[in-house]
Parts: sequence; structure tokens; C-alpha cells
Amino acid sequence: MFSKVLIANRATIACRIERTLRRMNIKSVAVYSEADSGSLHVDQADEAVLIGPPPAAQSYLVAEKILEVARQTGAQAIHPGYGFLSENAAFAEACAAAGIVFIGPKPEQMRRFGLKHTAREIAQAQNVPLLPGTGLLSSADEALREATRIGFPVMLKSTAGGGGIGMSLIWKPEDLAAAFATVDRLSRSNFKDSGIYLEKYVERARHIEVQIFGDGKGHVVALGERECSIQRRNQKIIEETPAPNLPEDTRSRLLDCAERLGRAVGYESAGTVEFVYDDATNEFYFLEVNTRLQVEHGVTEEVTGIDLVEWMIKQAAGELDLSHFKRAASGASIQVRLYSEDPGKNFQPSTGTLTKMTFPRDARIETWIARGSEISPFYDPMIAKIIVRGADRAEALTRLQQALADTHVSGLETNLLYLRQIAASEGFRIGKVTTRFLEKLPYVAPTISVLDGGTQTTVQDYPGRLGHWDVGVPPSGPMDALAFRLGNRLLGNPPSAAGLEITLTGPTLVFNTDAVIALTGATTNATLDDQPLAFWQTHAVKRGQTLRVGTASGAGMRAYLTVAGGFDIPDYLGSKSTFTLGQFGGHAGRALRAGDVLRINEAVVGSSYLVSGENTSHAPASAPITNYQLPTTPSHPSPLRETPPTALIPTYTRDWEIKVLYGPHGAPDFFQPDDIADLFSSTYEVHFNSARTGVRLIGPKPRWARKDGGEAGLHPSNIHDNAYAIGTIDFTGDMPIILGPDGPSLGGFVCPATIIAADLWKIGQLKPGDKVRFRPVDASAARRLESIQEASIETLTPIAAGVVGSLDLVVGEKPSQPSPLRKTTPASAPTTNYQLPTTPPPTPPSPADLGSPILHTIPARASTPAVTYRRSGDKYLLVEYGPLVLDLNLRFRVHALMQWLAENHTPGLLDLTPGIRSLQIHYESRILPIERLLETLIEAEKHLPGVEDMEVPTRIVHLPLSWEDESTLLAIRKYMQTVRKDAPWCPSNIEFIRRINGLESIDDVKRIAFDASYLVLGLGDVYLGAPVATPVDPRHRLVTTKYNPARTWTPENAVGIGGAYLCIYGMEGPGGYQFIGRTVQMWNRWRQTADFKDGKPWLLRFFDQIRFYECSPKELLKFREDFPLGRFKLRIEQETFRLRDYQKFLADNAASIAAFKARQQQSFEEERHRWEVSGQLNFSAENESAASSATDTVAIPEGCKAITAQVPGNVWKITTAVGDTITRDQPIVILESMKMEISVLSTEPGEIVEIRCAEGKPVNAGDIIAILRPQS
Repeated sequence: MFSKVLIANRATIACRIERTLRRMNIKSVAVYSEADSGSLHVDQADEAVLIGPPPAAQSYLVAEKILEVARQTGAQAIHPGYGFLSENAAFAEACAAAGIVFIGPKPEQMRRFGLKHTAREIAQAQNVPLLPGTGLLSSADEALREATRIGFPVMLKSTAGGGGIGMSLIWKPEDLAAAFATVDRLSRSNFKDSGIYLEKYVERARHIEVQIFGDGKGHVVALGERECSIQRRNQKIIEETPAPNLPEDTRSRLLDCAERLGRAVGYESAGTVEFVYDDATNEFYFLEVNTRLQVEHGVTEEVTGIDLVEWMIKQAAGELDLSHFKRAASGASIQVRLYSEDPGKNFQPSTGTLTKMTFPRDARIETWIARGSEISPFYDPMIAKIIVRGADRAEALTRLQQALADTHVSGLETNLLYLRQIAASEGFRIGKVTTRFLEKLPYVAPTISVLDGGTQTTVQDYPGRLGHWDVGVPPSGPMDALAFRLGNRLLGNPPSAAGLEITLTGPTLVFNTDAVIALTGATTNATLDDQPLAFWQTHAVKRGQTLRVGTASGAGMRAYLTVAGGFDIPDYLGSKSTFTLGQFGGHAGRALRAGDVLRINEAVVGSSYLVSGENTSHAPASAPITNYQLPTTPSHPSPLRETPPTALIPTYTRDWEIKVLYGPHGAPDFFQPDDIADLFSSTYEVHFNSARTGVRLIGPKPRWARKDGGEAGLHPSNIHDNAYAIGTIDFTGDMPIILGPDGPSLGGFVCPATIIAADLWKIGQLKPGDKVRFRPVDASAARRLESIQEASIETLTPIAAGVVGSLDLVVGEKPSQPSPLRKTTPASAPTTNYQLPTTPPPTPPSPADLGSPILHTIPARASTPAVTYRRSGDKYLLVEYGPLVLDLNLRFRVHALMQWLAENHTPGLLDLTPGIRSLQIHYESRILPIERLLETLIEAEKHLPGVEDMEVPTRIVHLPLSWEDESTLLAIRKYMQTVRKDAPWCPSNIEFIRRINGLESIDDVKRIAFDASYLVLGLGDVYLGAPVATPVDPRHRLVTTKYNPARTWTPENAVGIGGAYLCIYGMEGPGGYQFIGRTVQMWNRWRQTADFKDGKPWLLRFFDQIRFYECSPKELLKFREDFPLGRFKLRIEQETFRLRDYQKFLADNAASIAAFKARQQQSFEEERHRWEVSGQLNFSAENESAASSATDTVAIPEGCKAITAQVPGNVWKITTAVGDTITRDQPIVILESMKMEISVLSTEPGEIVEIRCAEGKPVNAGDIIAILRPQS
């Protein structure tokens, strides 16, 4: 028997063969192309060798490459699987010439049966019934003559074809020439052989095949027949055995004919004899012999108990004897092929990333995919086979239907819904099918096809992805949650139902099913089949209708499309929301694009919902999400409104007032009092480089209360990293940014104010160029406004102030009696932004009366540090320990509090996110009021253990580091070209680190970086498990400042230093740390491996220690390819970090530590002085708002129309030219704005007569970018 076998194939069949080889204790060698590097057949092999680029003609079909791999690895035999070289006689001969056994038939058998015209000659000699047909055809003209003789319809076939490839059904003479050319091309490209012939086509045909096997010793046996009639495009979808409704005498004759054909050539190994069975006459005709293992061999194995792959291996080794074989089979088995294709688009192949894959445990699954697999366009679209077995066909069918119900695949379109539909059909249930069965079974799916994705359209849900802020996963969710929630509420959806967030210009969607929708948010020029569609009401959409969402040309930035029942999207870390930067959640982890297909939850398709203008039944109102109770509890669903009262529709404007709470950071410790006064009195402008991560603002520069951030950085905005609140105003240097739902969880900048929950929706509607003023309110006003908003969403009724006021007394508690929520009439309801209708709230405090953002302090004691409790909006509280220094004792105190809160469960806590010396607590104030939370935290301090005796598990994680990797040098060059060319840290970050730390050479920087052991103090510093870490030894703490302004692009897993901290960037994005190199991934989106385990996609844990070892850039690329797939494993050592031992280390080395810090501080001051002299210290990013275009004053020619920019930005590309004739919705110019590419579209057909902008130049919203002469 062989000791090693090479598999000359890929994907499903390669995995199948590997399984048998493992059971037989035979080593396997896999070959793979670049496109298949992530395939399971590569992971599951004992050895795997790359053989070329993706095209099969350059990899899997190159016999020389495969034979060379076999020689190099010492493989004694090659199993070809099916397809590719499996029926290539020349390859089998080349194997023999190389002294390698080909596991399959002999070359001469492959030639005689593989060429279908010679196979017909053998069949005729054995008295096997044949369909009328021809020999090989020399031309399309000859084919036409022969087809006319046989009579249409005819089947045009390649003599070397298989798997439905190289076949075409011809109904009319005029279609034959084109089909001949297509079959000829496919035959040459897929099988390296060409020869075409014709056969008569049987209209009521069934496709039945017989599995044969020859032992090479004169014995050929038939193992049973298979029904293969369920086909699309002449390729099988469902196969089963035994064939249903087949007379026993017919079955016996089929098996006998198949055995005679095999014996006629002394056949050996596995083969399949295919027949056409005429259901009308009970006659069958020989089609062809496939001299290989078939895709559907598994169903035969299920009923016979035979492992056909094992038989093939034994036969090739000369160890199989079938002289005493007796045919025996029991039960029934059915197989379905799961394809990555869209049945709604004529089975168009689907490519992309599989974001979810769940298969039933009680079915046999043959697959090559895993979660995160990339489906390429290079190969057959089959991604899995699902095989079931039952005592009889009825039981097998029941099990199949359950298996399909338990199968879930997301990220790209598959035929799964169609398979379910077929399995449930009456014709399939009773076994009455022909090869044309699917022509009469139209595909009906609850889906929506995306013709155009719009600027940025993403799937979101509410409240988003909670509970992972501590590892750098933002909540995402709708940026304007108010509009989104009202849309779901109008439809009676549950609050968590997924919908679409549409930024600026929306998608074009074709509905493949009836649906009910609602559009909310910023109004666009939406149309349904070109008829205007109103916002803020429900609409019935019929199957086949086209929705064009259009563009928000007025106030407001984002619209929302909700659909009855919500979109069927898999959860990622507990939410359906898209986080585009992290490439997960939503549809394939990205914004929608043309060709995507969205699914509506099947459970609601066909249900009735209230539609504007129709008197129909309605869906149940959504369950309450607050603790408010309605005056009465109806026993049946209450009617939903067709539209909400006008008072409930938010007012969008270009001049915004946003309510905030002061804090967490303020005056006089971080800002000067005048800075805070400016914050609350100034008008800011929204910068065009704003996005879901944050809204940049243009406004006054702070004066600052400090000259620098000390160990945290040179700029006074720098602090030791702490967690951020959503909606906080974050000063990154001198520029304020409102952090959005996709913003970072951890960072080192001060935040003087945070938007209250009731006004958070407004940041989703801020458009570049909008004006913003921040209005400070107190906590009671914030609480009251949130109560009004929540009650209004719950009831779809404006709520008056007097009613909600009483709720403040019982926030977080269930009222003993129902609260009388009075339904106001529209006349008395609020008219804008939920202002109180008749009794205005108390006058907000003036800046002078704001007081402090600090809610409470506990003084330091001998054994415990001081505690400061800082308000961070009305949903977050920041707990800080000790002074503003880097002290591991403080981080351990944070850890002790975090553990205590986890052990002493407090309802209402959502997230606990540790920083360097702080713990941010995200809480639901309607369940856990701030007063009660403070009481809990103050009580906790009495029970926390002393840190001096604390110890924690620590893992020593050894990471490869490509020093000054080219990707980081590229990022520096981009920064110099587009952001700040003369920054002190350019062109070399390493040289800057040397200089600011007083080191003699850059080699000293490198030595320290590789000698250091970096203790992980926080995760998510710039997202997705990215560590903020500091060297355990203070003499290794290289201190730097951060980029100001930040980079716009940072390579994924770049390694940088900022302040006294090291960060490994979890993903591509902006950043400010000084680069030293690049390493492997910190986050594995899809797979669990030896290093990514316990259900966690993040690599590191709190208090891990990172130690780097150097690798080359080329080595790193290979590590990065293999690491997410589990093929490269880190060296990780388990240890314990004891704080008492650490304190002793510090004491023993106090003198040298002090000397190092003194030299470092001196260099830090010298660098600061150089900045002062050069003017760099007071650098401020230029006001980048675009100047108005002077050309706007130029007159518009008579009969022409102006095309204007809808947002400010830079002109990236002009896609048309003067004189071009364009169509409606054709892009004219592409702008770069809000970190997105935004197309300016033609509003109607016409001719471009002027272009009034230039590439690379800025434009303002409303500027004329082109002149169009409309089509007359």
C-alpha cells in the first residue's frame, strides 16, 4: 500500500479524498492555486504546495507542475478526483512514465470511453440502446445538416465534456452556429480536447446513471443507479439513490447494460455509465461513460456502506478483489449541491466572502469552505454537498428538508433557498421529475437585488454591537438612531430589526418579492417605478418594482430604509450592524454594491402590514423597550399609524443646536475657563472629512491649561489612554471631533463635553458645511428629554412635558401603577426636535455656572489612591485613579474595580472599558441612575483588595516584527504628500524617536524596542484588540508625541509608539503613533485557530507581555498570509505577573531608572524648544473648508441647467468631457468627501456644455461643477 498520495484537485473532492487517506494512515499532499490558499483542502492535508496563479490552465491543468510536486514530496500515487485531469489519458501516461501510480482507469479505457463517439461504438457492439446521433462534426455547417436529419431539438456535446460543461440544447436551426462556437471554446479551455457531436433530445427525459467499479482483474460490478434529473444549465443539483418510480425490470436492465460496457474494455477503478430514460415510454438510451469518480458518489456510499475512494486506492495498489462481491443496498440517500450562485439571475455565479456558514450535524457534509472563505470566480461554484440517508425515500426527504432548514450561508448569494423550494415541491416529493423540471418551478425568493449601492449604504440595527468596547469593537448601529427606530416602529418591527442606512445618495433596488417599506431620515428624491415616494410613511412594494432612493439635496445627511420584518442578516458579535472599517457585520462586512442581494426575513413574507392609504390588517406593535407602561394593555394588537404625527418627525437644518453635558475633562485641569466658554458660545463648521467614525469640526483653537501631556505626549491634548464615550467631543490636538458610532473605544485625547442621548441622533445628519453650536444642559434636563423621546417612539405619539416629568421619580424602577402617558393632539404637540410643547425646560446653565464635570472624589489614603468620578454624557462615567502619571499600581487598581463589578452584578451595566489609570462604565441610565451607580462605586472602594499583593496571569507573546517595514514608510510618504510635509517626525519616525529620547543612534532605538517586554494595559487603542502597552522596565519606555494632525492612512498591524505607549493597529485607518515596524494580525475576523480561541476573534488579553523578534518583510508577508488560517503559530508562554515582585524590581533599579528618565526629560524639553523656535509648537491644521468657486458667478447659458456639488470636498475625478452625451444618473464628477467617494450625477439626459471644476481642487456644497443642456 502507498505511504503518500498526492491529490491533483481542489476544494470539496480534495477534502473528501484526504478524509479517506487519514483513515487509511496514508499521508496526503495537496496542491493549490493562489486563489485557493484559504481552502480547507490545504489545511487538512499533511503537506500542501502552491502550484500557480488562479486560472486552472496555469495551475490545476498543468501536468508538469503536479508531477514535479509529486517527485519533490515523494508521493507514490496521484488521485485526480473529478474534473481537471481526471479523464486525461495523457496525464495518466505521464504519471506512469514518472513511476507514479495514477489512481483511476487505464489510459486506453479513458480514451475509448472518454471520447463519447467511440463510447457509442462500444455501446452499440454490446447491444446497449443508443439515442439517434452523429459521429464527430467538422464544422457548424455539418452540424446543421445532421441536426436537420435527426430532427430538432438536439443536444450538442463536446466529446471530452463532463459536469454539464460543453453541452448545449438546440431548439431551432438558427441557434446552432452560435452554440457550436460556444461548446467548442468551452471544450478547449476546460478539457484540452475538442470534438463535437449531436444527439437526439428526449423531451420527457430523466437522467439516470449507474455506478460501476472494476478491480482490474476481470471483475466489473454495478453498485446501483442514481437519479440525476434535477438540473440547471445541464448541470446536476440534486441526486438520489435509488431512482424513484423506476420499474424493477428496468433497473435490472440498466445495471446489466452498465456491467456489460465495463467488462467490454476490462474496466478498472470507478466509473459511471449515464443513460437517458424516457419517462413516457419506459425506454432508456446510453449517453456516455465518465471514467472517474462522480460528484454524487456519496449517495451510493450511503446505501452500500462502501468507501469508493478507498476502493480506488486499493485497486490502484493491486489490493482489491471483487470476485466474491455481492451487490447489496439498503435505504435511500439524497444529495444536494450548494452552489454560490443566484438563481434569481439565471444562476449567475456569486463571489465574495462567506460571513456565515452553518451546516446540520446529522447530515453528511462535503465542503471546502469555512467562515471567512473567499469564493473566487475561477472555478466551479459548488461550495458544499449535503447528503442525507433514510430507511426509505420518505424518511430521507424529511431529513433533507430539515437539513436544508438548518443550513445557513451568508455573505454572498447561494442556491440554498431554491434547494429548499425544490425539496418542498410536490413533483419532487412524489418523485415525478424530468430534466426540465426546474423550467416549470420558478424561483421565488424574499430578496431585493441591488442595482446600485449608492454612496455608502450599509445594514445597521439598534442598539448595535454592545459589550465589546473593552476590546475595541465600536457599537456601530444607525448614526441617526431616532429616524431608524421610528421607521421600524411604523412597520411594527421589533426594535432590533435590521435596516439600511443611506448616506447622501441612496441605492437603486429591485424587489423580487412583495414587501412593505418605510423611508425616514433626510428626505431624498426617492421614486418607486419613477413615481415620487413620500418619506415618513409606509408603502407597499410589489414584486418587480424598482426603488431609487435618490439624493439628500437639502438639510440632513442620512436616510433610512426599513422593511417589514427586517433584513435577514447574520449576527457578528451579537449585532447585524456593519462596521466597514473592521470589515464585519451587515452584508459581507461592507457597504452595498451593485450585484448584491439582500434577504428579507422569510417569516414575514406574505404577512399584512398597515400601508398608507390601505385598509389592511397590521402587524403587532413592537414590544416595549423602556420601563414605561401604557394606561391600558390591550389583549390584541393596537392599530399602527399610517404616518406618525407631524410633531414626531424631526426637523433637519443646516444650523444645528446640540445639547451636551460638560465633561469628562474640563477647566482648570486641562482647559482654561475661556476655552470652555468658547466651546459653548462658538459656532463650529462641519469639515468635509467627516464620517461615521467622527465628525470633524472647524472652530477656535483652545488656549490649554497645560504646556504638554507629560508621559502621554508633547501636545497638551494628550492624556494617558482612556475609553471614549459615543458622542463625546474629542480634541485630537487642536481640532475637535465628535466621535461617532464607529469611533475608537480607547485613546489619549481630552474630551470637554459629551452629547446627551436625546440629541445623539443629530450627529448622523450633520452635513459638511453645516453650522453647529453646543448647548450645555444639566443632568435632569438630559434625563427628561430622553424620557420624552423614548415614550414618543414607544407610543408613536408626542408626549407632553407634564406627563413625563413624573417619570423622573421612578427612572430605573418599575412603577407600582401604570404611568398615565397622555396622548397629545398634533395641535398641542411639539413641533421641532422634541422641545417641550408648552412648558419649556429650565434655562440651561451658562458657562460660568457649569460647575465641574467631576461628580465626586475620594481623597488618597496611605494604601489607596485618590478616586475621581467624571461625567461623560448621560450614559458613561469615567472613574480615574491617582495623579496623571503612568503607574502600574493604578492600572491594577482599575483591574480590581473591574473584577469587583463583574462579580457583583449590577443591572444596567453595559460595558466596562479599562484605560491606563481609568475605567469607563457604560450604563443604561433608565435602569441604573447615575446616583445609584455612584453609590455602588463608592461602596466598591471599601471592598477592593490592596494592590500590593495582586497578581495576574500573563502570557509572554512573541511576535515577529518587520523593522521599518515598507508599508509604514509608504504611510509616512503619503502623510508628507497630503497632510504635513515638514512635520518634525518626518521623514523618519525612528530618527524622531531617537532625538526626542536622547539616544545616540537609531540602533539604540532598535535595541530597546527588541529588548523590551510590553505589558498590555488596554485593548482597542485604535480598534479591534489593538493593544496599548508599555514596557515593564521603565528604561525601555521610549516617549514620543503623536502626529498632529493625525495620518489619514495607517497600514493594518503597523507598530507605533505614542507617549510612553506602544500600539499595534488592529486595522487600516487613521493614526498618530510613531512607526517602528509592522507585525501579524491582532484580530481574526472569521476563524478560530490555536492562537485565536475561546470564541474570541482578538489575540491578546489584558496583562499579556509582547516581545518582538525581527523578521524580514518577505517573511512577514508569509506569516500574515498563514496566521489567520492557523498555519503559523506564535510562541506563547504562560507566566504570572506579581506586583510585589515588580515593585522590588523598581526599587532595586531606582538609580538607573531615574537617570534614564532625567536624560529623556532633558531631550524632551530640547525638542520642545526646537519646536518653539521653528514655530512647530503652534502648528494648526489649515482651515480646509473650500473657498467658493469664482466660476459660480458666470452666467448659465440659455436653455441649460447647472449641475451642482451636493457636498463640499475635493474633486477626485472628472468622468465626462465637454460635448459628451450623458444619461440620467450618469456620474459627471467624483468628489472625495467624508472619507468617501461621492459621485455627482446627472439629473436628466443631455449634453455637457461646460465643466466648471478641476481635478484636485476643492468645491463647496452648491458650487456649479458642470453645465448641462437637457435633451429636447
